[in-house]
Amino acid sequence: MTDSNLPQGRDSLTDDLLWRGLIQDSTGLDELRDLLGAGQATFYVGFDPTAPSLHVGHLMQVLTARRLQLAGHRPLLLVGGATGQIGDPKESAERTLNSPDVVAGWVERIREQLSPFVTYTGENAAQLVNNLDWTGEMSVVEFLRDVGKHFPVNKMLAREVVRARLETGISFTEFSYQLLQANDFFELHRRHGCQLQYGGSDQWGNITAGVDYVRRRGAGPVQAFTTPLVTKSDGTKFGKSESGAIWLDPQMTSPYAFYQFWVNADDRDVSRYLRYFSFRSREELEELEKATAERPQARLAQRALAEELTTLVHGERETAQAVAASQALFGRGSLDELAPETLRAALTEAGLVRLDALPDVAGLLKESGLVPSMKEARRVIAEGGAYVNNTRISEVDATVSADDLLHGRYLVLRRGKRSFAGVELRG
Repeated sequence: MTDSNLPQGRDSLTDDLLWRGLIQDSTGLDELRDLLGAGQATFYVGFDPTAPSLHVGHLMQVLTARRLQLAGHRPLLLVGGATGQIGDPKESAERTLNSPDVVAGWVERIREQLSPFVTYTGENAAQLVNNLDWTGEMSVVEFLRDVGKHFPVNKMLAREVVRARLETGISFTEFSYQLLQANDFFELHRRHGCQLQYGGSDQWGNITAGVDYVRRRGAGPVQAFTTPLVTKSDGTKFGKSESGAIWLDPQMTSPYAFYQFWVNADDRDVSRYLRYFSFRSREELEELEKATAERPQARLAQRALAEELTTLVHGERETAQAVAASQALFGRGSLDELAPETLRAALTEAGLVRLDALPDVAGLLKESGLVPSMKEARRVIAEGGAYVNNTRISEVDATVSADDLLHGRYLVLRRGKRSFAGVELRG
C-alpha cells in the first residue's frame, strides 16, 4: 500500500510530518529521517480497549498509521488485551478496572474498527497484534525477574503522571503499566522486527521507557516519536459535542453527527485539523486555507475536512447522506431522499420531540421548543417565518396530517433560515 501523491525523496516523509505538526517529541529527527528514508520500516502504535469504540481523539494515531503505510512502511496495530485490563495512570484518580471478558469483547470491536484504515495485503501489509498473547503467558516471577529488573524505580517515579498521583496515592497495578508497555516494544521488536513506536505526547514517558528497555535487553536500536494532543482554541475538549463524545462506531455516534462535528469546527482550529487529518497534498491544503480565509462564511475547509473524514470512517454512501441532510434541513435539498436513519439522526442532533398526537402547526412550533409560546408561534407563522418539511406555512391555524409525515413518522420544523427541530409521532 503506497501513494504516489505523497512527497518523494529521502527526507520527504519526516519533513511532511513536521510540516503537518505531527511530531512533537522524538528520539532524534536525524535518526528518524534515516529510518524512514532507508526503506521499509516496521512500526507500531497501541490502542487500549477502555470503551467499546474508538473516538475521534484516536484519529490522530489511526491516520498517522495510514500515512506511514501509504509511504511504504509496515504497521503493527496493537490492541491491548493485557494493558487494557490494567489502565494507564490518569492524573486525577485510579481507573475503574474492567473484567477480562469485557476487555476481550472491546478488543474485537476495536480490531474491526481499525481494519478499514490500513491494508492487510502487499509487501507492507498491516498486522493486528494483541499484547495479551505474550503478557498472558508470563508468570509473576518471570515478569519481575525478566522485565522488572531493568527499570530503575527513581526513573519511574519521575514520570509526570506518577508524580501527580504520589500524594493522593497510586496502586502498584497502575504504577506497573509502564513496564507492560515497554515490554510490548521489546516483544514486537523480537517477534516482528519492529523499529519504531509512536503515540500521543502524553505517552512520551512510557514510550521512552520502551526504547530504553529494548536497549537494555541488548536489542535495537529503535526509534520513537509522539504526536501532539489535539486541542480546541475555545478551551473545550476536542472530540466532545453537546451530545457527548464523538465515537467512530455509527451506533454510538451517527455518521450525520460525525460529519457535523467537523463542519462545526472553529475557524481558528480547522487549518490545523486539516494538516493533522487530511491526506491532501501540502499545495492543496495551502490553497484551501487561502480560499477559506477569503470566504470564511462558506466554511470551505470545514466541509472539505468533514467529507474526507466521514468518507474514511463511514464510507461514501453515508457521507453523501450526511451532506444531503445538512442541505435538505435548511431547504436546499429534498427531505424525501433522506434515509430514515439519517433523518432521525439529524433531527436528534437538532432536538427531536416525540408526540402521541399532532397539534396544529403553532402547537408543533411550541412543543418543539422553536418558540416559547403559542402567541409567538402565531406571530412567526403570520410573518412567514414558519416551515413544515421545507414548505412555508402562511395560515396561523394550519394543521398537518399523517400524509405529511416523512417515512410515516417525522416532521421537520423550521423557524426562519437557521433554526430547526424535529417531531416524531409515536406509533
